[in-house]
Amino acid sequence: MLTVSGLESGVLKPASFAVPAGTCVAVRGPSGSGKSVLLRAIADLDPSRGEVRLGERARSAMTAPEWRRLVTYVAAESGWWADVVGAHFADPARAVPLAKALGLPAEAMGWPVARLSTGERQRLALVRALVQEPAVLLLDEPSGALDAEATARLEDQLRREMARGAAIVLVTHDPVQAGRLATRVLAVEKGVVREEVPCRPSN
Repeated sequence: MLTVSGLESGVLKPASFAVPAGTCVAVRGPSGSGKSVLLRAIADLDPSRGEVRLGERARSAMTAPEWRRLVTYVAAESGWWADVVGAHFADPARAVPLAKALGLPAEAMGWPVARLSTGERQRLALVRALVQEPAVLLLDEPSGALDAEATARLEDQLRREMARGAAIVLVTHDPVQAGRLATRVLAVEKGVVREEVPCRPSN
């Protein structure tokens, strides 16, 4: 279980909530409200105060790389530091089944990053996270640039991640998507995080 207690930053007001293993919490709110700030604060990518725990382990008791491997943030537009997709993976062969599940061919590992569409970059950034089998996925609009078929594939993969026990915090502007994946919704407005009425996933 991911437990957030009094987490705050310059933008984010003190936020407290928990995400049990194997479940998804959706996060909604207007642009600039603090949704991405919330995810980055949980991931310890931006300075923050408060406590975040994974099970019995406190974030403060782990090194930053160890925490971010277990609690992994995927930005709406992730960074790329090498010219070829496969160079971003310690073992590209392990990434191929996940890429295929998201509708990308095995050959994608050999593609130049410069030729990727926005949607391809989004899916491959998610694959980069999934190969680590994190305990928590912090996803910022992961289907924002995807068509309906690619979105369905992505949602199927997220259900598989929850089935293996991963907890997911999902920023989405799509209330229908929230209803398909999440059991609860957090609303963020002007840095204030509050719980909304629980969703009933339609699957």
